Amino acid sequence: MSDTPRALNVLFLCTHNAARSILAEALLNDLGRGRFQAHSAGSHPRAHQRPNPLGIQVLRSAGIATDGLRSKSWDEFAAPGAPAMDLVITVCDSAAGEVCPIWPGHPATAHWCHADPSEGSGNDAEKLGAFRNTLHAMKRQLERLVALPPDRLDPAVLQASVRQLACD
Repeated sequence: MSDTPRALNVLFLCTHNAARSILAEALLNDLGRGRFQAHSAGSHPRAHQRPNPLGIQVLRSAGIATDGLRSKSWDEFAAPGAPAMDLVITVCDSAAGEVCPIWPGHPATAHWCHADPSEGSGNDAEKLGAFRNTLHAMKRQLERLVALPPDRLDPAVLQASVRQLACD
């Protein structure tokens, strides 16, 4: 029997699962070093939705793996056989206001507000800058999550711990 605790399953939700939730999934899997297993999904991904290419570009530029990232519906994580989530975090205001599925295991929940970098106008450099800014803001927040001591990640206090990390 191992003394190593299992990784905390975290699901990041956004409306289309193309930008913010994808960034958060890749970042936490990179920063979490096995303590966290991040996933992402959307409440209403468009048909044939793919991760935003600018998001993939900034992740790769930061040295963060993008293999396996794909847009998907949150229904995948509410279905039988899906991994049980310990924590569900909405990263857009639209998804935060929606009625979510009943998650198996009744995970802790939180909302972390982040502006949608794909909504901006401007030239390509400005659009890329918006993605870079969102990536850096999420990284600061996720570094604080990863730095929490194990007792603050206990199911009994997880929700309060993560909500304290919400947008300042």
